[in-house]
Amino acid sequence: MTRVVLIAAPYPLDECPSPPLGLCYAAAAFETAGAEVHLLDYIVREYSPEKLREELTAISPDIIGTSCVTMNFTGAAAILTEARAICPDAVILMGGPHASFDIDDTLAHYPAIDGIVVGEAEETLKELTDLFHQRETWKNIAGLAFRRGSTVVHTPKRDFIQDLDTLPLPARHLLPLARYKALGFPVSIITGRGCPNRCIFCLGRKMVGFHVRQRSPQRVADEIESLLAMGFATINIADDLFTASRKRVFAFCREIKKRGLVFNWSVFARVNTVDEELLRTMMEAGCTSVSFGIESGNTEMLKRVRKGISIAQAENAAALCRKVGIRAHASFIAGLPGESRETLEESVALKNRLKIEYGFHHLAPFPGTTVREQMADYDLTLHSNDWDLYDADQAIVSTSHLTSAEIDAFVREDALPIHQAWDAARARCESGTATKDDELMVLGNRRMHLIFKLLRRDLLDTLSPLPEGLKKALHSAAEILAGLTDETPDFTEFTLKDLVERGWVTFHADQGTGRFHWAEETPCPEIGHRKKAG
Repeated sequence: MTRVVLIAAPYPLDECPSPPLGLCYAAAAFETAGAEVHLLDYIVREYSPEKLREELTAISPDIIGTSCVTMNFTGAAAILTEARAICPDAVILMGGPHASFDIDDTLAHYPAIDGIVVGEAEETLKELTDLFHQRETWKNIAGLAFRRGSTVVHTPKRDFIQDLDTLPLPARHLLPLARYKALGFPVSIITGRGCPNRCIFCLGRKMVGFHVRQRSPQRVADEIESLLAMGFATINIADDLFTASRKRVFAFCREIKKRGLVFNWSVFARVNTVDEELLRTMMEAGCTSVSFGIESGNTEMLKRVRKGISIAQAENAAALCRKVGIRAHASFIAGLPGESRETLEESVALKNRLKIEYGFHHLAPFPGTTVREQMADYDLTLHSNDWDLYDADQAIVSTSHLTSAEIDAFVREDALPIHQAWDAARARCESGTATKDDELMVLGNRRMHLIFKLLRRDLLDTLSPLPEGLKKALHSAAEILAGLTDETPDFTEFTLKDLVERGWVTFHADQGTGRFHWAEETPCPEIGHRKKAG
């Protein structure tokens, strides 16, 4: 049986890491093809070369793979380079949007990577499962790029999967789910693939096609039921455009209500695809949040980036969300082609009129985007190909009107009231004058950062044997963990106790001492790390 290891590369907390959906689809494709699949998750577990060596040596995989976006590409590629040294005979693959659109450079700079799975991966991986060791046959597998000597072979583009209901559900059972539930971010699903729009800064259309292919509401509801049974209560629908079909949105909502499924869910939509009836129906089925990519408050800019919306449509969508009672968020991009102080001020004026939550992000010209491939046609200068900087949190472009430093300064200036309000809320918490909302916001953020430290540094595993009784063990563990996380012992104990009460952390006592560990994980003395029980 083919042994496969898939690796979830580290991802920053600021990006709200949730169970890696694409990698779980890849794992399910391998399992469907009869492979034995392991998923090494370094998003919510500590990564080190030593741990990687232990885990790969214990499995001895035939295939090692990962999927990544531009922001964590460098780290993912470094892990695959380490994996090559550990498993010199394994086939090493990379997939995801970055690798799919930066094939030649990726294979040139990272010789450890044998091949790239281009675009939609499931059918390609199923074919590779039986043929991975027959490299002479790779040229016949659509959707692959691989090195042959000093040249790169690009096989024909693979057709998109038309019936998404034929896909197995993502193999989330391979993940350390208790850790994700403790972290508290929504779990993502897709109800369809494809984006009919042509925004010059986005990869959606190129990655999954312009024709929207949709899963049946029944199949999606089956997956939601499975997630609720796993203990997740908040779901993010990660479609590029959930509201592409009004008729299908209504069908989805009817299926949710028919089954009596109760959960909170969020979506991405466009301001020209919503109306009051649609939003109200979504809200009644549990939708709590809608995110709109508005990008700019300047009409000419919207035309330049091929956004396909108007200012009036943005204002109408925001007003409808406020009327219906759905939380709405507007995303703006700073540093678009031809950006000036005046166009940025128009964006500020628009977000003020919308009266909904918003955020400014920096333009990141990802490989494969029109804006990157045709940059000479736009008023833009690119200042970095350091992929670690492509997190949309800093300016890496300039225009003829604004330097990158000026774009950075604008975003910082606009965000200043948000930071000041946050500092004031923290000060009220410290002085004992906080409102309930203050406490929920500040303590929730503090709890999230503490839990992320426990996860990413595997700190529960570092604890020495503790007193046998749970109460004493909690107190002793909190004293140790507080020193490792720069937290107070009281808050650490409160948080750890809550994790135990929720069942995400368990306590095992044996012969007078006890240990904490994440649910469904047990000590594995043979290889010195924790693994899934059973």
